[in-house]
Amino acid sequence: MNILVINAGSSSLKYQLINMDGEKVIAKGLCERIGCEGGRLEASNGNGKKYVKEVDMPDHTVAFLEVKNALLSGECKVIDDLSEITAIGHRVVQGGSLFNKSVLIDDEVIKGIESLIDLAPLHNAAHLQGINACTAVFGKDVPQVAVFDNAFHSTMPPEAYIFPIPYEYYEKYKVRRYGFHGTSHRFVSARCAELMGKDITELKIISCHLGNGASITAIKNGKVIDTSMGLTPLDGFMMGTRTGSLDPSVVTYLQEKEGWTPEETSSILNKKSGVLGISGVSNDDRDVRAAAAEGNERAKLARAMQWYQIRKYIGSYIAAMEGVDAIAFAGGLGENTTDLRENICEKFAFMGVEFDREANLTAVKGKEAEITKPGSKIRVFVIPTNEELLIARDTKDIVMALNK
Repeated sequence: MNILVINAGSSSLKYQLINMDGEKVIAKGLCERIGCEGGRLEASNGNGKKYVKEVDMPDHTVAFLEVKNALLSGECKVIDDLSEITAIGHRVVQGGSLFNKSVLIDDEVIKGIESLIDLAPLHNAAHLQGINACTAVFGKDVPQVAVFDNAFHSTMPPEAYIFPIPYEYYEKYKVRRYGFHGTSHRFVSARCAELMGKDITELKIISCHLGNGASITAIKNGKVIDTSMGLTPLDGFMMGTRTGSLDPSVVTYLQEKEGWTPEETSSILNKKSGVLGISGVSNDDRDVRAAAAEGNERAKLARAMQWYQIRKYIGSYIAAMEGVDAIAFAGGLGENTTDLRENICEKFAFMGVEFDREANLTAVKGKEAEITKPGSKIRVFVIPTNEELLIARDTKDIVMALNK
């Protein structure tokens, strides 16, 4: 069974074709600058062959036609006919309170995703474009499945997801904590339990998805009890270009002083703040780390601030769960930034984290590893996330259930 996994953005489209018999990626690629001049498709197959095509893609339907061509012909050909693709799985960022699990896409599901556009205007609109473009290119007979980014967080209790504003705004507009990166947190926590040789329902796990966008999730007995991102991905701790949580009066004060419009405010908080805003160097930790090594004090401050906030969230979630069995690092930062992991682990030595420095230094570039010593009271892992595989697995399960 071949599953095509799609992650459609407003001007991009990532894909992977996964053979579920061995859960092997047989093709993957990225369409960039959809709807703009200078479009580009990068594709590769499981044999290491790569293909690059400069082509304008005015919309997602044209982009899917390019994906179709890359799969069926040329240097990266992996199938002879589209009928070899059994189903298509889509990442959908915002399922609101409508969807608490992955679902087969039909007209009602499309209406539901559309009704949530206000909560994720860039993402959900793009996902709908991707779904409709898939239907246009692959036909209505190929089943499509939506895997919602926030569904894993649907087990949070009200005391974790209700904001302390007048309750009427939750009732009228469903303003609440939804959380994101749920697909990653679900994969990482399940894999963490496997590595520990225990059932996830017996464990307290803190999953740290650390990248340019980042979130931390507390998972107790297999269920999310809290997560750092909120109504939008802006909430939580300091990220590459996002502020994370801050005193709301900072926003209103600066709006009054600077005359920011809501759109300008959103842009500054989402795109010009965080590590970029503090360091003045970059949102990429590699650049900031290099600047810090050269003595740049703002770069040093940016890294120290981010690490401090991550430690605070981990500590608060240990308190919320009344303990922790394991901490797992994933995402670009979590999987590759050894000094960040060292800083965090050593700060929790008083709670029983026995850090293994040598194991930590080798756990980079996609390597899975435990970075605590045998007998450590709290075990810490580096687990490269694989959201695409989880989406493919959900899609396979739903399609197989249809055929029973």
